Amino acid sequence: MKKLFAAVAAVAAFSAHAGDLSVAASPVPHAEILEFVKPTLEKEGVNLKIKVFTDYVQPNVQVAEKRLDANFFQHQPYLDEFNKSKGTNLVSVAAVHLEPLGAYSSKIKDLKELKDGDTVVIPNDATNGGRALLLLDKAGVIKLKDSKNILSTVKDITENPKNLKFRELEAATIPRVLTQVDLALINTNYALEAKLNPEKDALVIEGSDSPYVNILVARPDDKDSQDMKKLVAALHTPEVKAFILEKYKGAILPAF
Repeated sequence: MKKLFAAVAAVAAFSAHAGDLSVAASPVPHAEILEFVKPTLEKEGVNLKIKVFTDYVQPNVQVAEKRLDANFFQHQPYLDEFNKSKGTNLVSVAAVHLEPLGAYSSKIKDLKELKDGDTVVIPNDATNGGRALLLLDKAGVIKLKDSKNILSTVKDITENPKNLKFRELEAATIPRVLTQVDLALINTNYALEAKLNPEKDALVIEGSDSPYVNILVARPDDKDSQDMKKLVAALHTPEVKAFILEKYKGAILPAF
């Protein structure tokens, strides 16, 4: 009898959580997009649990450690570098949207106004730091050893005609120092959180040809689960595309 009750309890516990899907996300726009599809998933029997993070490390760590099922905050170059440096094997499940990285300033209105010795702040993670430098190279502010190397660092700058001083900070903190520096390279999700308008406020911004599409990420053993497939289907609808275009006014672009 005890074994029977134990078996029934186990089945009940499994049933109660079978439809739970926990996903880590950055506040804007990732968590907002997930909130938009949550009602759709509820109709499909999936209870989407959104856990918001403001850093780029813990979401991957917690998925790798099986504390969460998936995450939605990064692009493929960042994931590749993370897997390589941390020894994880997380995989892309689906492409969702593109967040162009831009250069912002509270002191100048044009990159040509940069003065000798001005301070430029870029993200301190390998891929977004390289991404920022590539954008500045393309804009003619600096020259890099290899203008196609997404992992370029400050050491790879071969020409710096205005002797710009580069500082590297965690991506999430950069908007907070915008008024203290001359130029800041900011990811669109953090720019939006800081009430910046990428289309109007960015002095230069990546084009739609950017390879940095934001992706849904999971462990290999979980990427093809039924709940994950339902989440991907919910994210890849005309309604989500319309939501992204309307809410973010072109600052964020659908990638499906």
